[in-house]
Amino acid sequence: MTLNEAMPLAVLASSLLPGLIIFLLPEAWIGRRTVLNLSGAVAKLVLVGVLLVGVQGGVDYGFGYAVLPGLDLLFKVDALGLLFMGLSASLWLLTTLYAIGYLEGAPQRSRFFGFFSLCVTATMGIAMAGNLFTFFIFYELLTLSTFPLVVHRGNDKAMNGGTVYLAYTLAGGALLLIGIIWLHQLLGHGDFAHAGIVTDLDPTYDGQLKIIFLLLIVGVGVKAAIVPLHGWLPQAMVAPAPVSALLHAVAVVKAGAFGVIRIVYEIYGIEFAHTLHLLTPLAMAAAVTIIWGSLRALFQDDLKKRLAYSTVSQVSYIVLGVALFGPVGTVGGLVHLVHQGIMKITLFFCAGNYAETLGIHKVSEMNGVGRRMPLTTLAFGVAALGMMGVPLTAGAISKGWLIEGARAADMNWAIWVLWTSSLLNAAYFLPILWRAGFRQTAPPWPAEQLARHGWRETAWLLLLPPLVTAAATLAVGILATSEFSPLAWAQFIARNEYRLVVP
Repeated sequence: MTLNEAMPLAVLASSLLPGLIIFLLPEAWIGRRTVLNLSGAVAKLVLVGVLLVGVQGGVDYGFGYAVLPGLDLLFKVDALGLLFMGLSASLWLLTTLYAIGYLEGAPQRSRFFGFFSLCVTATMGIAMAGNLFTFFIFYELLTLSTFPLVVHRGNDKAMNGGTVYLAYTLAGGALLLIGIIWLHQLLGHGDFAHAGIVTDLDPTYDGQLKIIFLLLIVGVGVKAAIVPLHGWLPQAMVAPAPVSALLHAVAVVKAGAFGVIRIVYEIYGIEFAHTLHLLTPLAMAAAVTIIWGSLRALFQDDLKKRLAYSTVSQVSYIVLGVALFGPVGTVGGLVHLVHQGIMKITLFFCAGNYAETLGIHKVSEMNGVGRRMPLTTLAFGVAALGMMGVPLTAGAISKGWLIEGARAADMNWAIWVLWTSSLLNAAYFLPILWRAGFRQTAPPWPAEQLARHGWRETAWLLLLPPLVTAAATLAVGILATSEFSPLAWAQFIARNEYRLVVP
């Protein structure tokens, strides 16, 4: 085995091995568990950094193993996968820090962090999957590893939310498997290729290919929370804040959106998908999801549920960008995969801080919280403004590219969808900021649990991660034109892998 073949396995092992060891650790071994968590997260980030440099320089990384004749477990590192891997590895380190602080003194920490590590392993497997079979294996592993995290608290509410989550995701996985088997029967394989793999089939198979496309998209659309497949996401908000951040920004919904990109571009090919008239229905499903999620967010008093419906809306920006049929929309969708993750994880970190420090779970309880927790509220405000698309933020960059992509594709109705969504974003975020900053405090807080220590309004492990991601929300917006930005990497993918002419 060469070094280039071993690299994908090393990326998987950097979280898998620490996770398996953590399962065996006694609860009292806090230091050892922390060292394993952080060393695995740092090692993964370093490995992904090495892969980024190598892929940009034209190096091929991959590993294959024949499970059965004609059925391979195949890993291949490409620029698209690295976009997802870079986001996950970076945010995973911060989420690990946050989770260590959040779960201090909580029971079952070894179980939690063991499944936490399995979850990032599954996410990396999805990103590096070289064919549909490998994608499916890790896609289902992601479901199974996140379920114990969703139900971690073990009460009736957690179990009910976890049951809904499991029912939706396993049903989606079953449909995905049917589509994969059907496609494999037609082609003899399901390997990803940047130009698509179904274009050489006889036109008599077009009807079957449309049905297979529907099965595949619905299968991944469950995790991407496309309406009406989104019902699990608000229910899963019974999970602890680090898990909510995980579901919304790092792993689950991003795995679904990432799957949509792979199916459209690397199974069907964007031009062939357009020829089969598959993109317009996909764009319309994304548009309905964008508006519906925003409208539902307006009426949620529970802060995490408001953020959950916001995720339903925002993740479909990625799907809409893919369906716009043009290089500009593609870049907008790809870069929003990263930008939405940075902004949304900030919001969930902050929501967790409010809950863990003051017992605040509802928007109606947030009057004056900005004076008690100014840094957390500043981070929340930056991310909320980014979600609205305010200039100099990450959201402004991806929304700008998506609007220009819709205009270039002559889909002006999509422009109205994006503008309407931005106004609705403002309608459900600005009242939160108004309450936090300008309404009078109505003490006491619901349940103040952590005292203020000088400038630190809460535990430093809870405060540091949202401050870093809020700064990143501004940095990737202000420095979007630099050669190291997520936007530059999205352009690299569109230009080098999909052979699109990017302006």
